[in-house]
Amino acid sequence: MDAFLVSTIVVALAECGDKTQLLALALAARLRRPIPIALGILAATLLNHAAAGYVGHLLGDLLDGDWQRWVLGASFIAMAAWTLIPDNDDRVSAREAASGWAAFVTTSVAFFLVEMGDKTQIATVALAARFDLLGAVVIGTTAGMMLANAPVVWLGHRLADRLPLRGLRLAASLLFAALGVLTLAGVSL
Repeated sequence: MDAFLVSTIVVALAECGDKTQLLALALAARLRRPIPIALGILAATLLNHAAAGYVGHLLGDLLDGDWQRWVLGASFIAMAAWTLIPDNDDRVSAREAASGWAAFVTTSVAFFLVEMGDKTQIATVALAARFDLLGAVVIGTTAGMMLANAPVVWLGHRLADRLPLRGLRLAASLLFAALGVLTLAGVSL
């Protein structure tokens, strides 16, 4: 499978029901500026995942052979377990924004900070270490974030209520577990 496609699918599934998706919903309800909010999510994710991907790329270069395979396989399996744990509803206390620029800045800062240490950021590190295609991984993980968060911004609470978050979390967990097992088995994707 292609690094871009795997990265997109893994992050899109892992993001469903995640605290950053809840943040997107809260920002959309408060700021009521969908385009600046979506652009803020995009900017924050690109910056955050580029940094995470670079760290993963460096780790991939430092770890070689069996060490890389075992560390990455174990990381994917740990991500599978972590994905099964639902996030708490982390609501944002942002005040009403007077302009699109304020909504963009508020969203960018909030998303960048909330994404620090999040499972999708750690998944980006692991994916960049697994695949030797930093650009494809960063673009893929960013696309996955946008696939999961942009509809929430535009459709708001109606869409969030209809998403089978438990099933999506399970699917993401199974995908992480499969990536871990395949990595441990030495299967090249």
